[in-house]
Formats: sequence, C-alpha cells, structure tokens
Amino acid sequence: MKSKKLSILLAALALVISTLACAIGGEPALDNVRTAKDQDGNQSTSVFATTETVYVVSDLSNGVLGNVVTSKWYAVDVADTEPNLLIDTAEIVVEDETFDGVIYFFFPPPLDGQWPLGTYKVEVLLNNVLISTVNFTVQ
Repeated sequence: MKSKKLSILLAALALVISTLACAIGGEPALDNVRTAKDQDGNQSTSVFATTETVYVVSDLSNGVLGNVVTSKWYAVDVADTEPNLLIDTAEIVVEDETFDGVIYFFFPPPLDGQWPLGTYKVEVLLNNVLISTVNFTVQ
C-alpha cells in the first residue's frame, strides 16, 4: 500500500514539475513583425525602391527545436499581375533546443533586378498559425 501511495505522489510531483517548467519557459511567440532594409530590423520601413532587398524581421521568444516560422509573399496590387498573387513561400525551422532572437526573411528584387511598382504583403506564421501580416510598397 505504501508503494502505491509513493508512486502516486511521485507521479503527481513529476506532473507539477513539468507544468512549472512549461510555464517558466512559456509558449513560443513572434513579436514586433516588421519590414526593414536590414536583417536586424533596425532600418524599419514600409516603402522600398525598386532595387532594394526587402526584409521581414520578427523577434522569436521561447522558440524550441522543430518550431517552424513561415513567410508567404503576395503581390497585392501590381500592374500586369492578378490581385493577391502568391509569389513565394519560405520557412525557417528552429534547430536549437531553445531560441530567443531575431528571425528574418528576405527577398531581393525579383525581376531583372527590380521590383515591379505596387503594393505587397507578407503573412508570417508560427507553426502554421498566422501571427501577423505586414504590408510594403515599392515606388
């Protein structure tokens, strides 16, 4: 009888410890999603020249091995292109046990070294959940 009580007590203790460990680390989160002219996101902007590389930068906290951050790039209103045309998708898979830091995607000028004039958007997802949509203009 004592061994059953001890087993139950140890199982309950393990459950409490694992719950606290998850609470301390927290769920993975993406914050401060923005377009920028640099991979660090220090030159935040939503307006780009036709020859500039566009960066989409965000801060990942509590990332763990296997988390997937996805970007979906759309041409929203661009001449000679259907509205909301998906132009590219990219993924970053967290390869560290834990990760806190900047995650970025970039897209250089796609056509002959120049972006077509117009408006674009990028959807950013964490583990297939839409976190943010950022818009930018090429002029």
